[in-house]
Amino acid sequence: MSIPRTRRPGPRRTVGPVQATVAALALALTLPMTGTALASPASPDPQPTTATGSAADRSWSVTRSADGYHVTLKLDEPLPVRDALPEIAVDGASLGYARQTTDGHTLSLVTTDLRAAHPGDVRVAWNGAADTVTTSQHAPRGTGRRGKPTATAASLTEAATAKGRYRVARADYDFGDTAVTLGGLSDRSAELRAAVWVPADAKGERPVVLFLHGRHSACWNADTSKTNNTAWPCPEGYQPIPSYLGYDATAEILASQGYAVVSISADGINAQDASYTDDAGTLARGQLVLDHLDLLARADKGAAPGMSRLLKGRLDLSSVGLMGHSRGGEGVVKAALLNAGRAHPYGIDAVLPLAPIDFGRETLPDVPMAVVLPYCDGDVSNQQGQHFYDDSRYTGADDDVLRSSLMVMGADHNFFNTEWTPGVAAAPASDDWSASTDAVCGSASPTTTRLTAAEQSETGTAIMSGFFQLTLGGQDRFLPLFDGSQGASTTIGAATVHSEAQAPGRSRSDIAPLTAPSSNVIITGGGSGTYCAGFTGRPTISALGACTGSTGTSRFPSWTPANYAGNVEATPLLHLTWPESADSTDTPAQAVIEIPKGSRDVRRFDNLAFRAAVDENGPDTDLTVKLTDGRGRTASVALSSLSDALKANPSSGTSTLLPKTWLQTVNWPLEKVRGVDLSDVRRITLTAPATAGGVYLSDVAFQTVRAGSGGPSELPQVSVAGVSAAEDAGTAPVTVTLSRPSRTPVTVNLQTVAGAGTQLTTSARKITFPARATSMTVQLPVIDDTAVQPTADTVYKIYVSVPVGAVTGQGYARVTVHDDESTV
Repeated sequence: MSIPRTRRPGPRRTVGPVQATVAALALALTLPMTGTALASPASPDPQPTTATGSAADRSWSVTRSADGYHVTLKLDEPLPVRDALPEIAVDGASLGYARQTTDGHTLSLVTTDLRAAHPGDVRVAWNGAADTVTTSQHAPRGTGRRGKPTATAASLTEAATAKGRYRVARADYDFGDTAVTLGGLSDRSAELRAAVWVPADAKGERPVVLFLHGRHSACWNADTSKTNNTAWPCPEGYQPIPSYLGYDATAEILASQGYAVVSISADGINAQDASYTDDAGTLARGQLVLDHLDLLARADKGAAPGMSRLLKGRLDLSSVGLMGHSRGGEGVVKAALLNAGRAHPYGIDAVLPLAPIDFGRETLPDVPMAVVLPYCDGDVSNQQGQHFYDDSRYTGADDDVLRSSLMVMGADHNFFNTEWTPGVAAAPASDDWSASTDAVCGSASPTTTRLTAAEQSETGTAIMSGFFQLTLGGQDRFLPLFDGSQGASTTIGAATVHSEAQAPGRSRSDIAPLTAPSSNVIITGGGSGTYCAGFTGRPTISALGACTGSTGTSRFPSWTPANYAGNVEATPLLHLTWPESADSTDTPAQAVIEIPKGSRDVRRFDNLAFRAAVDENGPDTDLTVKLTDGRGRTASVALSSLSDALKANPSSGTSTLLPKTWLQTVNWPLEKVRGVDLSDVRRITLTAPATAGGVYLSDVAFQTVRAGSGGPSELPQVSVAGVSAAEDAGTAPVTVTLSRPSRTPVTVNLQTVAGAGTQLTTSARKITFPARATSMTVQLPVIDDTAVQPTADTVYKIYVSVPVGAVTGQGYARVTVHDDESTV
């Protein structure tokens, strides 16, 4: 079987020894993860404060000092091992991210928020929402879910999940629990262990697909079914949980189709990243991926003792695809970026973040990408991985790859991995959607839209298999799973899947991104068009106002605040609203988009495309889409006949996580447009109906979707370096650099994360590198106060995020401020 691939010129392989470490910023101090108040900081309560409280499963205390309120929460059971970062909520309101002890029993933060002065209740929060259950929730082994008949699979699902012609052999390897040292985890050790599936009777080198699982308990005791995530290697009596074996069905399918599939274990990172607060282990996960690719490169050359001879001469590392689940999702994005910074990078040609976290808002241009979001995700419930799609859309001028995001209805976070699925996994596992009676996502509700575990596993296999066969194997028949061309939705297995897709740059003409006011877009009639970004009450550096007054951040994936970029603008777009028409003579609300000269001949494109969603105020609505040519002739279509984008997603009425407001791509096939000269299209008009409503709009373009030509990005890498400063110096000079000059200006956001903060404040600023500049110095204001700090040196964190014209290199650093009042 020959698998066609598009190769890029130049060296693409690294065949040196295993990289035990990857160069990282030398970090000498450990910084506590203190909370950042979600509301604007207020002055501390003038009265001394000490408070305590308790519940059946937790106890808490609040004490006041010069730097704010110290909130401590102790749990009877260890904190559940989740991919989201824990927060502390006071009286139901999250006050920010918390530092956790290695045993998972204690959380703490420091805040100036007055809600901490006299709390009535303190508990864990996740993704901005207080947890209704604080104790660890693991379903006992052997518990299952209510089943339902398996739906008839669509033809594309059948093709994606069909076994191929090749016999599959295993070539697993295991070099022990301490085989590698990861600089991104403060030089801690982790395992070098993987399951490998090889098409045994396929000839020649085969494309490589690598899987990286997410954050789950690292160890378990088979006799007691207890888990442990506080030590590595596993304590006596415990064994590693084989999370890396949870994608074996997908691996078998891909290997039988001619791909070498490697699923790597990351338990060592999971057991040690809770106390590592700079990036929650993202850099370490990226380094681990490259360590495995280095080892595989040696095995391909027959120069890796202990590796199977089945791998010699069989691995095409110029054609590599990465899948990362949950924290592994951001990990494989980081791996692709680290790889791009190498002198001789591997050919990472496709990346699939599955239910991913995105703490740092790094962009990934130049590599085909499909983000997969489970609608019933109860772990990463704010679906922050949507930022990978949103932030990467206009990052690079030469970006020529498919970018897709899929919303999988009825899927939870865990069941894509069989080792995280109750009744299938050997170790304890759970359904992360904990409200079993929820009408939409609850597994025990008679009205649930949830997939069974088996159905979700099949859907995941179809998506992963289809994506890598499309991008690495050139199998264009799988494009409809990712390009939105199926209309209202796509059926993948038993799942209804909504999609948004941006075509490669060379097969796309951007008419109106709708990310900021533009002279070619006007709002007429009785409507109002407002460009907006993010949430009310979350200060950002954006000049735009908030899109919604809702406080339910988990309901708006495009605007959910990033953990390490909380003040950075999130996904600006156009909010079009209109009142109900009093009578038929009222002028309807319209968004009129004039097509620039030079972009009016659209005959080479397949579709007029844009993203749309009904706003959270509802009700379901519609728009009329009209094209006008140079002679005034028009063609119109109702948006509802093309897509269900303007129908609200399902809500149970009780869950604060639902409904999701998520933009879908609307495609109007140009082959169905009649009566208009497609060589001279002058105008696109979106007309509102007579009934009141509102919609979000973005990314108006003519496009033909294809996979595009992928590979490591050649954009310069932007990095930030740490600095030390005296408190009375007034500023801390932070240096941000580019790895090489750019012919065009480069922008990037610099975020300071200061917790409660006294000498530095939590804030962000946008930096612009002029063309050909490679270094910028930013003076961060340092507050010279009269308070004596608990230590002589206070350490703050800084991050770069959402670059345009570049990609992220060393994305974080530390600023150390020396207290001039200290006697130490």
